[in-house]
Amino acid sequence: MDVLRPTLIKIGGRIYRKNLIQEQAYQHEEEEEEDFCAGPSDCADEPCDAFVVEETEKGFQCRVEVPSPLYKYIIGKKGETKKRLETETRTSISIPKPGVEGEIVITGQHRGGVISARTRIDVLLDSFRKKQPFTHFLSFALNQPTIQEKFLQFKEEVLEKCSKDHGVSSSLFQNPAKLHLTLGTLVLLNEQETQKACDLLQRCKEDFVDQIAGGKPLTVEVAGVEYMNDDPAMTDVLYAKVHMKDGSDRLQVIADQLVERFVASGLMLKEWDRVKLHATVMNTLFRKDPSAEERNNTMTGKSSFKERESFNGRNILKLFENFYFGEVQLDSVRLSQRFSSDASGYYATSGQLTFS
Repeated sequence: MDVLRPTLIKIGGRIYRKNLIQEQAYQHEEEEEEDFCAGPSDCADEPCDAFVVEETEKGFQCRVEVPSPLYKYIIGKKGETKKRLETETRTSISIPKPGVEGEIVITGQHRGGVISARTRIDVLLDSFRKKQPFTHFLSFALNQPTIQEKFLQFKEEVLEKCSKDHGVSSSLFQNPAKLHLTLGTLVLLNEQETQKACDLLQRCKEDFVDQIAGGKPLTVEVAGVEYMNDDPAMTDVLYAKVHMKDGSDRLQVIADQLVERFVASGLMLKEWDRVKLHATVMNTLFRKDPSAEERNNTMTGKSSFKERESFNGRNILKLFENFYFGEVQLDSVRLSQRFSSDASGYYATSGQLTFS
């Protein structure tokens, strides 16, 4: 990183610069502890209305809700991060026991010190949250029996006609029970955050989804295949295309507005200007791990692209360019849990928005 041009992070309408300090990782992982310095527009040493600071008999205090998996980033190796925060802001920071959900409480004799500690904790949490692998995603299920049947036909024909092409094998194909459209991914680290996402889904239904969908399922056609990268001879992801049967853009509008609302709430990171509606049918990630899910956002979690073995998709694209997977009625948006299954074989659902 160029020290003269540090990375800037915007949180709560304020800009912070990020300084990286190399340290040994927690639990034998290669991590970087991050320190943050307030920029000129920061309120570290003056009153700030972004959060509540209470006056007490002994001074001031501020409470912040933090999911328990993130406690370790505030504590730091051997408690060093917490100690440094307390020393530099002249505060005391109380953190619940590991695994116990609760609030971090910051206390101090000076209001400015409490505000400074809270601001730095917020920036630390924002940074480390972005490194967490996603836990949930918003999805449309495409695992209806007719679609699964056509998908299995597609798989059979591809293996029959293209199995000699480099890298093509049965291990690349999606589990038909998990066929879906992904709208966006979320990191939800406790029940409270999951409930917040469920509540937001219902507000979206009332605010705009019911009006756009008209209280009825959306009739969608799944037809044709396309690839993600630039060279079809080095394909990693092959997907089926989807479109509204009536030719409208209602599905795209609902998807874009849902993601916009979730990004605005802080529950989702913005990845693209608009949602790319696609149903993955082949993915090189499945070659080593059949339960793996595609991920477009490389900002969080560990990237698996270096471990991929691409396949030559030229013949598949030529022979199956217009393959018809079928028609489907989309009647809900689901908050799906990663690495899970329900009775139908689809991802377990934490909550959903229905169109009817």
